[in-house]
Amino acid sequence: MRRVLAWLRRDLRAALSVGFLLLLLGLSVAAPVVAPHSPTRQDVNNTLHEPDASHPLGTDDLGRDVLSRLIYGAPATLYASFLAVTVAIVIGVPVGLLAGFLGGWIDDAISRLIDTLLSFPAIVLAIAVTGALGIGLTNGMIAVGIVFSPQLARLVRAQTLIVKQELYVDAARVFGASVGRILWKHVVPNAIQPVIVQVTLLLAVALLAEASLSFLGLGVQPPQPSWGAMLARAYHYMEIAPEQMYAPGIAILLTALAFNALGESLRVALDPTMKRR
Repeated sequence: MRRVLAWLRRDLRAALSVGFLLLLLGLSVAAPVVAPHSPTRQDVNNTLHEPDASHPLGTDDLGRDVLSRLIYGAPATLYASFLAVTVAIVIGVPVGLLAGFLGGWIDDAISRLIDTLLSFPAIVLAIAVTGALGIGLTNGMIAVGIVFSPQLARLVRAQTLIVKQELYVDAARVFGASVGRILWKHVVPNAIQPVIVQVTLLLAVALLAEASLSFLGLGVQPPQPSWGAMLARAYHYMEIAPEQMYAPGIAILLTALAFNALGESLRVALDPTMKRR
């Protein structure tokens, strides 16, 4: 913890990113207390209202408070991002470790499968998997995680190919260590740093993927709020009430920037050659 705090003191960009994400997490937990109104209560006499004291960000086409829906949409958005990345880690990391460490026909078969999956556009593949699993936030983000897993598998495979050539891995083999022990005790700890950086970057991509799927109606379903779903509804009233798109759009932008900035800061912090520069 002391090392983490020292890193945050040295790197303002990382400190701001972590602070923003912690604030977002705090708002998600305290949404019932912080939100000024119910996110689902409709007021048909007060639709598309401009911001005022009662509704700081105005109301949507059904008279629901935009600020409340923005706050209640944060948990769904964060849950979606972390679920997708978790699925990608669970699938991609073991596959990449096995491909890189075992080599031979196993590596060839896995590499060809990875290349095949990467040849499809990510959003198209996610929509296809969502169609097979069923519409909904959880199924949609599982689909996104499956789409992300080849990227992690390829990265882990490349790192494993490098690490398994080291002398300490050869020494572990000489002393009779099992494949599982070598992977867990020697390969994973020394190959994990680039994966940590990639995971933070994938969180930002997952956030945008959730917004895209919700925009298409394949993610969060009404009346549950999410930033992507809010953008989808605001899009239909862009000409008469363009301010409806500002709040969810800016929230998605800032959160994606925070994840990206955190990933870049981690890359510099974990790479000794970058630190020397």
